[in-house]
Amino acid sequence: MSTAPLPAGAVTTDSNHPAPRRIDYLIVYGHSNLLYWWPVWVVSFVLAALTYVEGNQMAVVPGGTDIQYDRAVEGVDGRRDVLVAPAGQKIRLAREEGQTATPGMSVSSNNSLGVVFVATLFVVALASTILLRGLVSLVAVIFLVAAVVVFALLDWWNPIFAFVGGFDIRMNAAGYMAVGVPLFLAWVVVVFMYDRAHYIVFDQGQIRYVREVGDNEVAIQSEGAIVEKKRNDVFRHWMLGFGTGDLLIRMGGANGMTIELENVLWINSKLGLIQKLVKEKAITIEDGN
Repeated sequence: MSTAPLPAGAVTTDSNHPAPRRIDYLIVYGHSNLLYWWPVWVVSFVLAALTYVEGNQMAVVPGGTDIQYDRAVEGVDGRRDVLVAPAGQKIRLAREEGQTATPGMSVSSNNSLGVVFVATLFVVALASTILLRGLVSLVAVIFLVAAVVVFALLDWWNPIFAFVGGFDIRMNAAGYMAVGVPLFLAWVVVVFMYDRAHYIVFDQGQIRYVREVGDNEVAIQSEGAIVEKKRNDVFRHWMLGFGTGDLLIRMGGANGMTIELENVLWINSKLGLIQKLVKEKAITIEDGN
């Protein structure tokens, strides 16, 4: 099948060789450290689901309540384990006197879930607050996480806590959700809305930026600017941030200012484009790059 010749200067494209496109500017957003808190709400949802599936219930009883095993109970067939409240006190589960009620708090029988939650909260809080460049943070955190997980899989936390005086970490399913749901909503609002007001625009010989949310946009000439990425905190930037990094812009001259934008997503893929835009003012790239 023959085709008509193309006019002079025409450009052909196909699915394997898409047409280049011109980029005149690039917007780079910085993020707050809340970006790295996603493991806390993820773990909260997972632990809440595991607790609900397990199906165990916990009752709140008066101090001194006795557990008696294999006892005959009036009105109940067979022998059962029962809770006996101290004299003069009652186990109140119903809202009103005389109502029938059952324990209403879903709690796991294994306190390893509570340990995993506390360890996750501790590691994320530490990693998002204290910046450790290089592999130091990665080695330290991996050792801590591995110890927590291995002890949980081997069911060692119960005997360890019993040995140190009956220390027990336990949370009901609603408690996990009370942490996970508000944190998830705050994470979505901050990452996808609030952080969008903190940015740098590389735009045809200019750098326009807003350092703090609510500040006015400032524009400066990009001539002589040096753009670089600060050295990584491996755990924070790669394991929690999936390739985030801190962007540093040094302006030319002896007294040139420095602009820093923290926690930029996918910084490595953007850094080359930024450096080209600063030098060339506009660049052409192939789709998919």
